[in-house]
Order: sequence, then structure tokens, then C-alpha cells
Amino acid sequence: MTNHQFGPFGITTGLDSTSESISAAQAAEELGYPVVWLSGGPLPGLQTIADLIEATATIKYVSGILAVVKYSAAEVSAAYASLEATAPGRFTAGLGGAHGPRPLATLNAYLDEVDVPVERRVLAALGPRMLKLAAERSAGAYPFLTSAAYAAEARKVLGPDKLLAVSHLVVVEPDADRARAIARNTISFFTNIPGYVASLKRQGFTDHDLTDLPNHMIDALAAWGTPADIKSKLTEHLAAGADHVAVNVITGETGPQPVGQWRTLAPVLLS
Repeated sequence: MTNHQFGPFGITTGLDSTSESISAAQAAEELGYPVVWLSGGPLPGLQTIADLIEATATIKYVSGILAVVKYSAAEVSAAYASLEATAPGRFTAGLGGAHGPRPLATLNAYLDEVDVPVERRVLAALGPRMLKLAAERSAGAYPFLTSAAYAAEARKVLGPDKLLAVSHLVVVEPDADRARAIARNTISFFTNIPGYVASLKRQGFTDHDLTDLPNHMIDALAAWGTPADIKSKLTEHLAAGADHVAVNVITGETGPQPVGQWRTLAPVLLS
């Protein structure tokens, strides 16, 4: 396992530079979470990372992820240098999103240009070739929508010394029907994205599973129940070979940050 200093559990969420996002980041820090993985889609720009770091004292941030087709290597290099000068050690660049016919070549070329140390960059990785690239050219991998069994296979590809941080969906809801409905609604979106379809099939899910989203699939990809239930499920990733689990709380609502759920989970996950 790697000495990444992120602890076993962190948070995945989408933040911007609004007062509500700043307050959520401050709350996460006060609760004791060591790191926030910033979802790339909602991130309005690299300035937000600087704003969040300035508004907090010690919590770390990882871009999870910056799409290399959106942010140039020069932009990311400049942002990293600036943040390292003012808040050393608090930002790690998560990179991915190399869309197009030759994603590996695109990402390789980007890594040739970006001026971020290998130990301070991670790659969004699902398939074996991307995991291999993460092992060769970064500190490790940051996959999403994967089961604990995937962690064991990913660890084999990455080797023993690279970071494996997984983002896992969490529903703080003990009612099985309600919890699964919330998770199913989120997971259904990704079953139409080719990269995730391929990943889910590699994990053993069938075309029928991807269409019907049966309970066994939902339960593999989302942790739900009481905080103790959720910790037990997330710990399966750690037991299988992951170093860190980024807790991606979903509530069935869009907009408000799930600070209440982070607060409910903190005494169990961070004890």
C-alpha cells in the first residue's frame, strides 16, 4: 500500500467558488475528512481549486478529474506551481478525459508536457491499459463505479506501490427500496457511456444487468444503509487492495451539498 497521506476515507463532490461550496469544504475539514476529490464536471475552472484551498487550512484537494481535452498542460502546470508555492502539498492533479480515437496516445502526449511531478498526479483509470499507464506515469489510479472485486484486479495491474483510490457511491438511507432507487437513478446515467459500459462488462455485469439494473448490481456499486453498514461495504475495497475510498454521497436531489450526510458518516468512517 502507498503512503499517500489521504487516510482510508475522503469525500468526492462537485464544488465551485460559491459561498455554499466554500462552506461545504470548510465543514468537511472541520469534520476531519483529510481530502476532497473535486468532481471534474461541476468544476467551473482551476481558480476554484485556489479559492477552496485559500478558504481552508489543511484539507487536501485532488481534481477528480481534470479532462485533458478541456485544460491544457500549460494551464495545469501553472496552477500546480502556484498552489505548491502558496499551499505546498495540498493539491494533487487528477487527470483523464482523453476522449477521441486514441485516448492513450492523447494522455501520454499530455503527460509529456504537463509539469506536475509524477508523485503528485493520478489518472482516472478503468481498463487494464489505462491502469498500466497510471502505474507507469503517475502516483496511481482513481476509478469510479467499480466493485470491490475490481480493486483486487486493479491492484494486480498497478503493483504494490501505487495509489489505488476508488470513488464509491453512498446513500445514507436504511430503507432498501429507497436507497436502491436513489442509486439506480445515478447508475443508469453511466450505463449509456461507452467507457463505463466496457468497464461494467469487464467486471462481469451482463447486457441484461445494464438494462435492468438488478439489486445485486446496485449493491455492488453503491453502499447504503446505516453508517456502520456503509463503512462495512466501503471497507471491502480496502480489504481487496484499495488504499483509499472517496465517499460519493448521493441523495436523489441536485444542488445542496450533502453536509448532513458527511456529518452522519464522519464518526464512523473517521474513528
